[in-house]
This record gives sequence, structure tokens and C-alpha cells, in this order.
Amino acid sequence: MKQLFRRLKDHLTAKPQVKLATYYSYGTPSHLYLLGRALDDDRLEMFEDQSLFRTLRNTYKQFDSDEIPRAEVALKLPNDAILSTRTNKEGYFLFDKTTSVNLKQYANDEGWVPLRVAFVNEIKNSIITQDNDFEAQLLIPPLTARFGVISDIDDTILHTGVTSFLKWRVLHNSLFKNAHDRLSLEGSPKFYRDLHRGKKGNEQNPVFYLSNSPWNLYQYLKLFLEVNNFPKGPILLRDFRTPFDRTLKPEKPHKQKEIINILKTYPHLKFILIGDSGEHDPAIYTDIAAQYPDRILAIYLRSVKHQKRMERVQSIVDNFETVPVLMVKTSKEAEEHARENGFIQ
Repeated sequence: MKQLFRRLKDHLTAKPQVKLATYYSYGTPSHLYLLGRALDDDRLEMFEDQSLFRTLRNTYKQFDSDEIPRAEVALKLPNDAILSTRTNKEGYFLFDKTTSVNLKQYANDEGWVPLRVAFVNEIKNSIITQDNDFEAQLLIPPLTARFGVISDIDDTILHTGVTSFLKWRVLHNSLFKNAHDRLSLEGSPKFYRDLHRGKKGNEQNPVFYLSNSPWNLYQYLKLFLEVNNFPKGPILLRDFRTPFDRTLKPEKPHKQKEIINILKTYPHLKFILIGDSGEHDPAIYTDIAAQYPDRILAIYLRSVKHQKRMERVQSIVDNFETVPVLMVKTSKEAEEHARENGFIQ
């Protein structure tokens, strides 16, 4: 009994462990855009054959995060140069900076640059894990890239049920399903690999993944993409807002802001936009194509089973002539168009 109470006491008085979580990001040889977050180390582990209890436990861990505000974070570049910034009140940090270092010379064949981040100072009443050395990865598209792909995730490559009544399917799928068990929409992985390879077969065209899901689900979605063999690419999510959040909402929708930032980062590349007809993708994508008509090669919209929304989306598509917009039921239809237009082999 004494031993039991001693263990309980040690658990209650133990200092929490903290880490720097980094997200697949992107940049150019002279500019980097790297996002991450300082928070408690949940030691999240996702297994293929995990039980429902572990799945629920993992879900709880992802959303029950304790962020670390105003922490100073250092970014170590491959040439040992150091950049620094601070986390905001939600624990997020962003390195959006120009550097004199030619980052491209440190990229691998796929264009990924390995970086390291660390806390500059000790975190009060906490233990920093992993010897205060955390990995980060930044994508710089290779010179072989002929175009880029910007794709939605929800109901575009992963069935979520965003059009279901009260979005109950979204909640069910996100809370109760293991990432290993989530199936990609038919044909999506192959189509995306074909786009990544391009017409010549070795173009290594960059693929960017967008979602309105919160950053809390980053590890979950990253694992889903890996398990289903999608091309590796930056994953851009958004901050989780509660009904009680009184901070100002962004002027532009999350997806629109991120797409425009990507277009400005790579002015030499044209892009294919892929989304679905269930949410706001059609309006956002056509609006961007109207602003940048010479930058968008095509828009592919996966049809969802929702008659009223389909009618509204069809009216947008029918009246838009700036770039090709295809409503597709399967990846094969988009694949055929991409092949006819020389995007893939």
C-alpha cells in the first residue's frame, strides 16, 4: 500500500514533459515558411491493430493539449546558422523569414531540407523531452517540377461526411476510427502519385495538402497519407477555434489564404487545384483562378451526394470559363483529363 501511494505521489508531483511539434512546411532556396507548436509531450502512439479504447485515448490526447505561450524557439539551419522566434499565446511559432543561406543545396532528391528546432531556455516546472532537439522538414520543389498540386483532404481524398446531418459522420470518423482503418477515396493515391511524377515520370511536382481540420489532427492525417501511399507534401491545417473564442477571425478563409501564399512563394509554377463540391472549395478555387488566370491549369472537384449543394456548385461551374473546371465522380475521370492535357503519362 505504501508503494502504491508513493507511485501516486510521484505521478502527481512529476514535472510535465514538453516538446516542439513541427509540421511539414515549404520554402525556397532563400526563404522558409516553417510552422510548429510548443506543447506538452503526449507521447502519442498509433498502431494498426489498436483497440477502440486506445483510439479514443489517442483522440483525447490530441485535443487535450497544453500549449506553452511566449517560449523562445531556435531554428538551426544546415550550415549551423540560428534563427529565433517566440510562440504566441496558443503555443504556435512561425519562421517566415528570408535567409542568406542557400537552403536548396541541403535538400535531398525529393527537395526536402532537414532542419532542427529547440527551446532556447528551460521551461518552468517542465522537462524538455528528446534532449531539446526536434526534427523539422521543409520542402523546396526541385528544378524538375513542372507544376504544383494543391489538394483539399476532407471528402476529396478522405471520406469524412462533411455533408452529413449536423456533421455527425465527421465526428464519428475522427473520434472513433483508427487512421490505419481510414480508406482513401478510390483511385486517389495512384492519381496523386501520377501527378507527382508528371508527364516525364520524374518531375517530382510538389503536392500541398489543405484541410479545415485543426492542427490537433496533424499526426492523424499525416499517418493517413503515409499509410495510403500518397506523395509526401506540406500539410496545412488551421487553429482550433471554440465557440468562446473572442479573437478576431482571419480576413480570408484558411484555404484561400494558404493557396495565395503558395502561389506567391512559387511564381514560376502553375498549379492544379483539387477539392470537392461539399463545402466551399468551388467558390474559393474559382475565385483564385479568376485572380490568377495564368497560374491555374485546371480545377478538379469531386462530386458529393448532396443534391442542393450539387445544384449550387453546378451553377458556379457552368458560368466559369477562365480555366477548365471538372466535376468528377471518380479519380479516373480526372486522370483521363490530366492525361489528355499532358499533365501525367
